[in-house]
Amino acid sequence: MQLKHLEPFRLSLEKLKEVSTRLRKDMIRGLGKHTHHRAAVKMLPTFVRATPDGTEKGDFLALDLGGTNFRVLHVRVMEEEQKMVKMDSQLCAIPQEIMLGTGEQLFDHIAACLSEFLDSQNLKGQTLPMGFTFSFPCEQKEIDKSILIRWTKGFNCSGVEGEDVVKLLKEAIHRRGDYDISSVAMVNDTVGTMMSCGYRDQTCEIGMIIGTGTNACYMEEMKNVKRVEGEDGQMCINTEWGGFGDDGSLEDILTEFDKVVDRTSINPGVHTFEKMISGMYLGEIVRLVLMKLTEKKLLFKGEVSEALRTKETFETKFISMIEDGLENAKKILTELGLTWDLVDARVVRLVCETISSRSARLCAAALATIVDRIRANRGLPHLKTTVGVDGTVYKKHPNDELQKAMHFLAPDCKIKFLVSEDGSGKGAAMVTAVAQRLALQSRLLEESDGEEDEEEKVRS
Repeated sequence: MQLKHLEPFRLSLEKLKEVSTRLRKDMIRGLGKHTHHRAAVKMLPTFVRATPDGTEKGDFLALDLGGTNFRVLHVRVMEEEQKMVKMDSQLCAIPQEIMLGTGEQLFDHIAACLSEFLDSQNLKGQTLPMGFTFSFPCEQKEIDKSILIRWTKGFNCSGVEGEDVVKLLKEAIHRRGDYDISSVAMVNDTVGTMMSCGYRDQTCEIGMIIGTGTNACYMEEMKNVKRVEGEDGQMCINTEWGGFGDDGSLEDILTEFDKVVDRTSINPGVHTFEKMISGMYLGEIVRLVLMKLTEKKLLFKGEVSEALRTKETFETKFISMIEDGLENAKKILTELGLTWDLVDARVVRLVCETISSRSARLCAAALATIVDRIRANRGLPHLKTTVGVDGTVYKKHPNDELQKAMHFLAPDCKIKFLVSEDGSGKGAAMVTAVAQRLALQSRLLEESDGEEDEEEKVRS
C-alpha cells in the first residue's frame, strides 16, 4: 500500500548515511575548544574517566532527582559475584511550594529525606559515597562539581541557577549535622545507563536512551576532548544529541508534520532530532498524519472525531500496540470515536509502522556515527562493542529495524545491545564506585613513586 503523504518519512540508507556524516561533523565541533559554544550537539565532558572493570565493591548511596519525585537508593556492589544489588530504596515527593521556593528549602528537603532513609537502613554511623543523578541541564566542571544552567520540568527554585548543586547539597547535609557522606559523583542518566550495563558486560562503552527524550554518551579519547586539560586515557562524553539539527542541518528531512510538532511544542526550534525520534512526540506526529489523510478523504470516509482533532490524544504507546496487531488498532480507533472499516485499520497500522521505523533508522544513523568514531579513534579495522540502552521507546517497539540499519551504516562494527536495569540508580552508584577505584589506584601510584624517590635519595 503506497501513500504519498508517507513518502517523506521513508529515508533511504543513502540519506541516513548523509545524516550520519552531518552528525560526525557536529560532534567534532562540539568537542572543539573554540567551537563548542556554537555547536548544536553539545558534547559535554562528564569527568567519568573509565568504565567498570569488575573489581568494584562496597556500599553506596544513589540519589536520583529528575522530576516531582526523587529516589534514594542503597546499592551494594559485590566483586566476587560480579553483581550489584539494590538493598532498598525510598521515593520522596517534592511539593509544589518547594519546587517554586528557594534552593535552600529544596536541598534541606532532600537532606531530610536522605536522613530518614539512612535511619530506616541503620546506615547513620557509616559515611558512604554517593552518586547523584540530577536530570537538569548542567555544566559539569569536575566529577563532583556541576553548575545548573537552567531549571526545567516545572522547577524554579531561586538561588540555584549558576550554582554548584553538589556544594548546595553538602551544605544542606552539614546544616543538619546528623550524618555525613564521603564523596559525591554527579551522573547524567545516559552515563548511568552505560555504567550499570558496564558492570555486567565490560565491553559496554556507549549508553543510549530512547524514551520520553533521547540522548547518548560514549567513551572518547582524552586527546580529542579539547575543553579539558590532559591527553591520556579516556573520558565519557554526554553528546546531548537531541539538539542535532537545531542549527537547520536537518531541514531537508523534516516533514510538514515535524514542523507543526516543533511549532506547537513548549520549546520551538530546540531538540529537533529528539522530536523526530522520542516518545514525547511520536504519537503527535501520527495524529497529524491521520488528520491529513482524513481531510483528504483517504481515511474514515473523511470524518474526523473530536478526539482525533485534539492535540496529544494519540498517545505514543498506541503506536506499539497497533504494530502488535489489527485487533488493537480497531479498539483504539473506536475509543477515539472514529468510524472505521478494515482498510482504515490497515492504513493506520501502516502510518504507525512508518513513523516508528523512521525513528529507529534515524537512531541507527546517530549510533552508527558513534561506534564508527570509536573504531576510527582506536585505528581498528573492526570494533566489537556493547551499547547499554534504556527507555520505553526502545523497550516497546520492534528493534529489528534499528539492527538492520546499523548493519548497513556501520558494517565494520559488531554491536550488542544490553537493556539497562535501573541506570539512574545502580548506574549512579557504579560511577561512584569507579571514581573511588581510580582515586585509590592514583594514591597507590603516588605512594610507590614517593617510595622510589626516597630510595633514589638514599642511594645517591
